[in-house]
Amino acid sequence: MKALHWLTASEVRAAYRSRSLSPVELVDALLDHVERHDPRINAFIRLDAEKVRAEARCAEAEIRAEGSRGPLHGIPVAIKDNIDVAGEVTTCHSKLMLDNVATSDAAIVSRLRAQGAILFGKVA
Repeated sequence: MKALHWLTASEVRAAYRSRSLSPVELVDALLDHVERHDPRINAFIRLDAEKVRAEARCAEAEIRAEGSRGPLHGIPVAIKDNIDVAGEVTTCHSKLMLDNVATSDAAIVSRLRAQGAILFGKVA
């Protein structure tokens, strides 16, 4: 298998189905990759590793117990910082909006959550 951070969503789903990969394993590998490379790239504005791991554990348990909710179940997705995620700051990468906490999810975030996607932080 190629490096986990290069897998497509389709490849991840196939790996989940064959149980050669789990959402927790994928998230751990991606968090490690971000930790090693993001200090140079600065793509992530916010990334709560424990929250992401908790979402991965939940997705893994659901997939094993009930099957997949859809094609994005257990797939990590980074959210652009101009898209609202309830309870999180949405700054649009502007210092003027540092205190702008979203009160609700944007439609796309609601759809991602409904499909079981793992929200993997906010990117610039």
